[in-house]
Amino acid sequence: MPLIVNRINAALSQPHESIVQKAVRSLRISTDLVQTAQIHKISLDARRQDNIHYVCSVFVRLSDAQLEKKLCEKNKNITYAAPARFEPVISGEKADGRVIVTGFGPAGMFCALALAEQGYKPIVLERGEQVEKRTQTVHSFWKGGALNENSNVQFGEGGAGTFSDGKLTTRINDPLCSYVLERFVQFGAPGEICTKAKPHIGTDNLRSIVKAIRERIISLGGEVRFDTRLDGLEIKDAAVKSVHTNRGEEKAAALVLALGHSARDTFEMLAQSGVFMQPKAFSVGARIEHLQSDVEKSLYGKHAGNPALPKGEYNLSFRENGRGVYTFCMCPGGTVVPAASEQGGTVTNGMSEFSRDGKNANAALVVGVTPEDFGSSVFAGVDFARRIEQNAYHLTGSFKAAGTTVRGFLNGKPDLDTSLVPTYSLGLVPCDFTNIFPRKVTDMMCKGLADFSRKMACFGDENALLTAPETRTSSPVRITRTENMTAVGISNLYPCGEGAGYAGGIMSAAVDGLKTALQIMSVIAP
Repeated sequence: MPLIVNRINAALSQPHESIVQKAVRSLRISTDLVQTAQIHKISLDARRQDNIHYVCSVFVRLSDAQLEKKLCEKNKNITYAAPARFEPVISGEKADGRVIVTGFGPAGMFCALALAEQGYKPIVLERGEQVEKRTQTVHSFWKGGALNENSNVQFGEGGAGTFSDGKLTTRINDPLCSYVLERFVQFGAPGEICTKAKPHIGTDNLRSIVKAIRERIISLGGEVRFDTRLDGLEIKDAAVKSVHTNRGEEKAAALVLALGHSARDTFEMLAQSGVFMQPKAFSVGARIEHLQSDVEKSLYGKHAGNPALPKGEYNLSFRENGRGVYTFCMCPGGTVVPAASEQGGTVTNGMSEFSRDGKNANAALVVGVTPEDFGSSVFAGVDFARRIEQNAYHLTGSFKAAGTTVRGFLNGKPDLDTSLVPTYSLGLVPCDFTNIFPRKVTDMMCKGLADFSRKMACFGDENALLTAPETRTSSPVRITRTENMTAVGISNLYPCGEGAGYAGGIMSAAVDGLKTALQIMSVIAP
């Protein structure tokens, strides 16, 4: 098993070969014992602007397993590499019907891919369009065309992540994360995502990758049915017997619910069918937009503009009296995009291409809310978010977003008097955010801005732009599941991914989809 040599410092322009050699020398062994050595991860340490450098870890495989063990025992900077293994245990128990996966975002996609590669020939139901058509539909909406409530930024092939920065960072520590990265590369992602500490694919690359995964599933006998919405379940003897869609009925051996966080109508149908779910915490707020150059000056100081440095990105947070405000889904060189999925409600999101070469940077500036804020009924959080979206739509009279400079937000006199050019394509209308959000949210946003301005100079710029609302940070409900990953009281119903409340982002959703596939394989034969 290869070792990982950690904490290897490197200059900004230091070649990879030199970094690997430095790691090998740190082992203080004969180079003849080294079979292979290569970069594992690279992260930037910019905590001190007078000493910005990279911190790297390096894979090293030795010819002597006992020596590997000895080195791990005596040096805390050396660890064993967790293998990126996906090892199904296949059941011999046959079941009537097909395995059906509802939703073709990261969770549904990786679940269906894993099942297809083990001979299950799953059926995927996706209410939105395939990515080629979906991209056209979304771009039409961004130019002022009609909203398609079934195919938009939230719904369609690839899920909400298709129109994002394509971040592959996650807080979970699971060996399957490495497996997911490797699979993304196999389907066309840049190889660097396997070594960067903060990998991203970009919305432009994601579109071709999800198409390639779809084609792989179909080539193995699976089906991906677009424009197909889950409308009902037949549940008998504590199991799903069949599913009803807008296109007909299908017998189900198992049903995976990889719905995404915005499938509000589907959540309601499931509750009416007796599926147990609970309200959960999520976050609401706005997008904040700065010049990318100002972000990098704040992070890198005199080193800003150095081509050896990555595009500047940040992750800030502040807590007071149990409530948090934080930045989320930061998009360097990106755009703020219209992300509505319902008529009469405005939603914003952020997106970047792989190059991240846009003039502006944006991030969600959001405040955590809980059932204590919006109520304990199952759909209280859904109603809370929807009211915010409708408030914004009412103020602007259209899918234009509510906007203001930070100055206008702080003094209660909204304005758009700034040289910063907003990227939200449908336009902004100056609005008082206290007419959109509860005071507890806007007050906490003010406190967050004050705290963040002490950490990054660009947050002290009152000419920065706020675009609202951002309400789709995560699912407002959790479809509660048991330790074997099935819904409470329904033996073959598998809630997974972000919409079910068990993931947050592309990576964790993909891993949850894989784990769901493994569980299905352990109880149902292909």
